[in-house]
Amino acid sequence: MAAGFFDGHDALLCDLDGVVYAGEHAIDGAVETLRELDALGVPVAYVTNNASRSPESVAEHLNSFGLSVEGEQVLGSAAAGVALLGEELQGRTTRVLVVGSDHLRDLVSDAGHQVAESAAEGPEAVIQGFDPSVSWRDLAQAAFAIRCGARWVATNTDLTIPRAEGIAPGNGALVEAVARATGTVPVAAGKPEPVLFRMAAERLGGRRPLVVGDRLDTDILGGNRAGFDTALVLTGVDNRDTTQAAPSDHQPTWVLDGLPALLQAPPERWSVRTGTDR
Repeated sequence: MAAGFFDGHDALLCDLDGVVYAGEHAIDGAVETLRELDALGVPVAYVTNNASRSPESVAEHLNSFGLSVEGEQVLGSAAAGVALLGEELQGRTTRVLVVGSDHLRDLVSDAGHQVAESAAEGPEAVIQGFDPSVSWRDLAQAAFAIRCGARWVATNTDLTIPRAEGIAPGNGALVEAVARATGTVPVAAGKPEPVLFRMAAERLGGRRPLVVGDRLDTDILGGNRAGFDTALVLTGVDNRDTTQAAPSDHQPTWVLDGLPALLQAPPERWSVRTGTDR
C-alpha cells in the first residue's frame, strides 16, 4: 500500500470530469498518478455523475490514456437514476420518457419499462440525464409530460461540466430549464447523495476510502455525507476562493493542486478560518 495519503485510507473514490480528464484530454499528471497508485496496490473506483456513457465506455476512454480499468470500477448516476425511478414507481414497470443518452434509454428498457418518444404517449414518468445531443424539443417534451402529471427523476443536477475548452452547462442547467417551465423540481440521484460513494466503497472492500473530486456541491458534499475523508483538486470547477465561501458541509478535508499530490505526504487539513491548507 502507498505511503502518504494511503497510510490512513484503504481505497480511492475518484471523480472523472475535471479530475482525470476534461473532455477528451487527460489532465496533466492524472494518468501517471493513477498508474502509480495501481502499482502500489491502491484500489480505485471512479464515481461519476455523467450519465451519458456506460461504465464500459468510460473504462475504454480511461484505457485510451494508458490505464487499465474495468467497467465494474465505474459507478455512474445513470444506474442510480434508474434505481431511483424504480423506487418512485414502487417497483412497477410503465411507460417512461427518457431525456438523455442511448445508455440511459437502454438502462430504462432493461429495467422493464417501455421507452416513450413523446409526451403524447402519456408517460407516467420522465427521467432526465446529460447528453450533448439533448435538444429544445427533448426539454419541451419533458415539460409537457411533467405538467400532465408524470413523475420526474434527474440522474444528477450538476449545473456545469468541465470540457477541454472550458466549463460548459451540465445536466443541472438543463434540469433547471424544465423546472422553470413546469414550476416543479425532480427527485435526483447521483452525487451529492451518498449512495454512489457507499456502493463504490463496498465494491472495493474499502472501509476508509478517500473521495477526490473537483466540485464542492457534488463530490465533496456527497463524500462528507457518506462519512468519508474528502479532497478537492483544483483542476476543475471549484477553487480556494469558492471553498472558503462554501458552507460547512461542503468543506473538504484537504485542498490539493491535482491528483499528483496524492503521491506526497498529506498537507495540513484545510482550514476555513485561514483559507489555507498549509
